[in-house]
Order: sequence, then C-alpha cells, then structure tokens
Amino acid sequence: MGIQSIASGAVFGNGDDQGRRPSVYSARGKADGPVRTAVHLLALRDQGHGEAVLSKRDTDRFALMGVSWTDPRAKIQGTIQARARDAETGEWTAWQNLTPYPALLDGNRSGARGSTEPVWMDASDGAEVRVTDGARNGKLPAGLRLDLVDPGTATAGGTSGDLAAEPAAFAQDTTPPTTPGPASTAPQPTIVSRAGWGADESISPEAPEYLPNGNTIKAAFVHHTADANPYDCSESAAIIRAIYTYHVKTSGWKDIGYNFLVDKCGTLFEGRKGGIDQPVYGAHTYGWNSQSTSVAFLGDHNRTSASDASLVSASRLIAYKLGQYGVDPSGTTLLNAGATQKNYFGTSYTQGQDYTFATVSGHRDAYATECPGSLLYGQLGTIRGYASGTVQDLAISSVGGQATKAGSGYQTPGPATVNWSTSTQNALIYKFEVLVDGQVATWSWGHVRSASLTLTGYGDHTVAVRATHTSGKVTASAPVTVTVPGPKTFKPVTPTRLMDTRYGTGVPKAKVGPGGEVVLDVTGNSVVPSTGVGAVVLNVTATNPTSAGYVSVYPNGTDRTSASNLNFTAGKTIPNLVTVPVIDGKVRFHNHAGSVDLIADVTGYYATDTSGSTHVSHGPLRLMDTRYGVGVPKAPVSPQGVVSLPVAGVQGVPSSGVTAVVLNVTATNPTSSSFVSVYPDGTARTSASNLNFTARQTIPNLVIVPVVNGKVDFYNQWGSVDLIADITGYFTSGTEGASHINLGPLRLMDTRYGVGVPKAPVGPQGVVSLPVAGVQGVPSSGVTAVVLNVTATNPTSSSFVSVYPDGTARTSASNLNFTSGLTIPNLVIVPVVNGKVDFYNQWGSVDLIADITGYFTK
Repeated sequence: MGIQSIASGAVFGNGDDQGRRPSVYSARGKADGPVRTAVHLLALRDQGHGEAVLSKRDTDRFALMGVSWTDPRAKIQGTIQARARDAETGEWTAWQNLTPYPALLDGNRSGARGSTEPVWMDASDGAEVRVTDGARNGKLPAGLRLDLVDPGTATAGGTSGDLAAEPAAFAQDTTPPTTPGPASTAPQPTIVSRAGWGADESISPEAPEYLPNGNTIKAAFVHHTADANPYDCSESAAIIRAIYTYHVKTSGWKDIGYNFLVDKCGTLFEGRKGGIDQPVYGAHTYGWNSQSTSVAFLGDHNRTSASDASLVSASRLIAYKLGQYGVDPSGTTLLNAGATQKNYFGTSYTQGQDYTFATVSGHRDAYATECPGSLLYGQLGTIRGYASGTVQDLAISSVGGQATKAGSGYQTPGPATVNWSTSTQNALIYKFEVLVDGQVATWSWGHVRSASLTLTGYGDHTVAVRATHTSGKVTASAPVTVTVPGPKTFKPVTPTRLMDTRYGTGVPKAKVGPGGEVVLDVTGNSVVPSTGVGAVVLNVTATNPTSAGYVSVYPNGTDRTSASNLNFTAGKTIPNLVTVPVIDGKVRFHNHAGSVDLIADVTGYYATDTSGSTHVSHGPLRLMDTRYGVGVPKAPVSPQGVVSLPVAGVQGVPSSGVTAVVLNVTATNPTSSSFVSVYPDGTARTSASNLNFTARQTIPNLVIVPVVNGKVDFYNQWGSVDLIADITGYFTSGTEGASHINLGPLRLMDTRYGVGVPKAPVGPQGVVSLPVAGVQGVPSSGVTAVVLNVTATNPTSSSFVSVYPDGTARTSASNLNFTSGLTIPNLVIVPVVNGKVDFYNQWGSVDLIADITGYFTK
C-alpha cells in the first residue's frame, strides 16, 4: 500500500534548548492561526500467526507515530513496537512499546478507530513496526496501519514572541466567554490558548461538551503523554499539535483528549476546546470523565521525574479548576464509575457505584495503565501540596528608603520601602499586598520582595504584608509600626551643658575612639522634660581630635545614615548646632576616625504639641559686626567681655512675641584660643558655649537663643575677637509661624560626587542651586524653610559661603567662613523659594555637602 497524506492543521513552542540541537519543529513564536499538518498512513503486512510488520522503510517527514486499526473495540493482547530513523543523523531509535488506548475513550463515534498512545520521535524520515497478539495462532484486528504525523512548523503564520518568558506569571483572560465559568478560590494561571499553539479548528468542527450532573468538577486526573524521546520546550506546541491531529485523524475522536497539558518548562496549554474556565468534558480517564478534569505532562515519566516547573504549573492549574467548585486539592472525593473495570493496582470498579478518590489522582488510580508513569505518580503528593499550600515564613525584614529604625518600629517623614522575606518559592506565590492600617496600599507579583509607598497622616501606622499563594490561600505577616512624626513647636531654653567627655559630664570620662559611640540622655533633666519631646537642639563641639574625621549625631535606636554633623581635622576645635529627633529620650554620637572629645549644650527642644513657638523665616540679614560697629559699638570683644545685641524690633523682627532668634554667629580675628557663649540678656550665663576657636581661626556656628528684654548677649572668655551675627529666622508665640518636621539626616548634596547638583567644586563667585522641595521626603509644597547641615571641604583659599533662598537677592550675610584646607560644618535654616536654595562661594573653589535634618511647614 502506498503512503497516503491527509491534510490537517495545527502551533508554537517556548524556548529551552537543554543542550539539544535545534529541531525543525522548534518554534520561538506564537502562532497567529492554524499551522498546517499532515498524517501519513502506512499499512502493516499481516504475517499470519498473530503477527504483523511494517518493514524498515523510508517515509515522508514526521515527528509523532502510533498504530491504529479499524474496529475500536478490538484488542491487541501482545506487544506493539515501533522505531524511527532520525532525519538528520540517519540513526535508528531503540524499539518503543506502544500502549493501546481504552476502547471508545471518546464515545461510540462514527469513524472511531482502535489506536495506541502516540509517541513523539522528533524529525524522522524512516519507520519500522512489529505487532504480535501474544498467542501462537492468534488473530490481529483488521486494518492495522502506522499513522505518522507531521505537525508542521510555526513559520506558516507565527509571530515573534518568547512564550516561555514568564511561565510562572498570572493573567486573567481579557476576553471572557459568553457565559463565564464559576469564580475560583485560586487565581487563573497563564495558559496558552488553542490558537496560541496553532490548533486547526477545521479538523474538529463539533461543538464542545460539558460535564453532566450540574457541570461539577470533583477531581483532577494527572497523565503523561508517554513520549519516549527527550524534547525541547520549543517543540512543545508541535508535540501538542501532533497529539491533537492524531487523536482526531487517527483515533477518530472529536478533539484532543486532555483538558490541559504542561511541558517541562512549566508552560500550560489549553487542550480540549470549550473554555479554560468551563467544565469541559474530556476524553482522558476512561470511566471517570463525567466528573473530572485532567492535565497531561509531556514526556514519559516512567523514565524521568517531572520537573519542578511542571509540577508547580500543574498545581496552579489544578488549584484553579478545583477552586471553581470548592474542592480541596489535598482532600478526597466520591466519583461514580462510568464503566466496570480494574485499575493498575487491581482494584475493581463496578459501573454505577461510588468510589473514593484523592481529588488529585493519577490515571493509574482509575484505569489499568502505567500512566502517569511511576516517577510522576510518586510526585502527586508534591502537586497536592503545591495546589493546597500557603506562603510560609512570611515576615517584614526591614523598612528602608527614608524610614529609619526607631525603637521596636520605624520612623519616616512619609516615604518608605517595605522589604519582606518568605521561604516559599516565587512560582508558588500569586501576589503580595502591602497593607497600611489594614488597607491595601500597593501590590506586586510573587517574585518581588519589596515595595515603595508613601504614608500619609501623622502618627503611628500599622504596616503588614499579605501574600496570596497560587492555591488562593492568604497569609499575612506580623505587623510593624511605622510612625510619621507630626509638626512640632519650639521651646527655647537657657543654654545648658549636658555632655562633656573631658570631665565625664553626662557620659563616661573618656575620648570617643575610632568607630566609637556614646549615648546621651537628653530628656528628663532640669531643662528638657521627660515626655512630649520630638527633637532637641544641641550645640555640639568636637575638640582635641587626633586625626581628621567626622561625628554623626542621630536618634538612639535608629539606623545611622551616611550623613555627618561635624567634620574636623587633627588639632582643630569645631562646633556645630544639631537638631536631632528623640525616640527614647537618648541620642547617639558616633566618631568615625581617631579619637575626640565631645561637648553638647542644649539650647532648646521641639515639643510634640502646640505649646511651643513656631518658626518664621527672616533674612538672612546682618544684625551685628563688631568690625564695623553694626548693631553694637565698633570694637573687638575683650577677654571676659560681653556685648548685648538688640534683636526685637530690629531689621523687621517684631518688637514683641519673639521667643528666640536664629543667628549665624561667626568669630574672626581671635587673638588667642577661647570660646563665645550666646545667651538670653538679663539671665545668668551658664558653662555652655557656642563657638570654640583657636588664635587667628575664623569659625561660624548657628545659634538658636532665647530672647529676653528684646536682646541676646555675647560673652568672650580669653583674648579679643570680632563677632558677626546674621539672623535667618525667629520663633514666635503667635500663630503666624511654621512648625518643625523631623527628617533625616539625609544627604541632599555633595559636589564631590554629583549628588543633587553637578559634580564639580563651586568656583569663585560661583552659585549652585539645590532642589529641596519634593526631594528625599520633603513635601513639594507648603515648606517654608529647610534645616541643612552644610559642610565646606577642600577649599583652595580663605572664603565664605552664603546659603539663601533661590530667586532672591543675596545679602552680605554668610553661613560658613573658612581658610584654605579647612573642613568646616554649620547648620543652616534657610527659607525655600521656587523649591530650591542657593549656595554662593566668594573666593577660590570649594566642595559643598548638605544633609537635611528637617523642615518647617505651615
């Protein structure tokens, strides 16, 4: 008999070469429509004595083969074996055993034939078959033939696109059927449609059938396709197309038998038509099809275990389908037998009677077959576990971004990045949701482990992560508390010494070594209350440093950032004003290198209520300069000398209601080492100091000092010194001012590395504009002023830097005065205009660093 060719159609594939050579049936793209296939028929020669053969011969190209016969009820008790010749190498495969399908698996249909399960051989051009009925004088069924399927290639109309790009992803069908199936307790996984693998619907024109008895799926049966040869995932669609063609054209079924299929890369495919979300009646498990669905694993799993990717995907599919009907994948169910038969283990079933099955069962549990293969059968427990599992060990590991550790929780001005962990593999997690105060704030897919969000509303917020397993079960992490500190009002106090490592004041008597820290109690003393304190204002002085270094001051119980408060060189005494949040009544002082003595004087604190004063930006304007007689008589301040500076009613400062002024004070032309204290007029001066300096040193420092009698006083200890004072704002008991918000410390600018501004020193008469509104947690509007710790480093000459509101005229006021080679810091409270602040350098070039520690808002 000559070779016949029956035209039909059917695909695509996903990419997983696994070291194998490219196949003519490999497909990287999804088919836009049917891909043409062909079935070649070769008659077997009856040898008598119950034997038939197809002698070794050349054939047209094919990839899948199976044996069929005319009478679908006829049985072959012996063996059916076939082998093929590789079209590229010319080598013959080993003999493959072909197992007969159950009779009339898809019903008593006209044209149905008896047939074996097909076997995938890849591109072949030769075949040989031998059949025996197992009895010496037996008789084989009539019409024996070899059916060879050429599944065609996706080049006949496919489009580019890697179908394996995200096999674990989930997506709901955007084109719902006319009558959608029931909602599921588990999410629907991504499933390649019939059109996607190139099914030619013209060869299967009959309408789909749906389950009887209320259309209820009660179980899922697991199969394997028993393909003996290894395959590449790019061939998956061709394999499915070939099986489809074989089931329809060879076995005479109405459609492919399986409801769904999965390849070793984890890609799921729609099988029998009728709708992914519908209870489609398949032809897969003889006697039990009317109450079940099925998924078939591509390959022979008597020989190899199924991949974890395929087990995960199959479990997702099973969880979705059983979840449509409230069936537990780890449970059992009663199924009514549709036929009298035995299973692989010899258990007998009688038609019409009910029997208990695991809701996820293997084909061999229901019928006398090796399917789904001994190794895959042993993995059914894994599938059940995956299909019914939960996300394990879910926990928030940290909250970062602009959030910092604060005691047992976290603190942020608003923005935060939530990080979490779990021991469950990504592919079994459908999605994560971040909950803020019980509401979903943001969500992400199962492979993500962090999410950024912005907390709104002052106070404590409860943050948790909720995970949805692919089974549909939901797990939540233990919550953490994230606080958004509210506005604070300022309460000035008489400058008071809280810490001096030289004498053991407040902390042990000892220098702070390299990498060392000291912890200072700042609340519950004579000037700062034990409760209701959001931040303290400290004048911190570093003295006797043994090497260049820096000191960072930050809230106890929080993570230290890269920001610094004092940068100094060996042998220099450097002061700086620090505003530091208070979490548990303590602040920490960290020294980077060498050893150094530290002094801290409190000048005020921010209350967490409205009982304090609010801030009004003003200036910068020069109020005092002893060199020229501005504000006070023209003369240096002598040893133990005091000058009193009127501030109320001067340069636009109100004459009443002013509780404190913000002054940038600079000491210049000192004749000896000394210190200057700035304190309220008419009060007793304490031991606190604001500027410590050596002979001929020029040094600035920001001072927040209470106003009494409308004045502030300046005391110099030794030698003589000129003093300059520029006002940058004041605090008022009225309601016209702004409240303070803690932020950071966070680095906004570093000209050495191009942070915030271009990477370059600021040249002579140079200006850089730094955006601050809408940056690093600063609101984009409503900000009246920012609190910046500004450091000048690497100056090439003596100079000064002025920090002032963008878009305004720069005044003669300065914020940092320095000499060549000196690194000097200073706190700056500067109004915000156009969302920016500007930095001006007078002479030479200098690198500038700016760390934000807070802002004022109406």
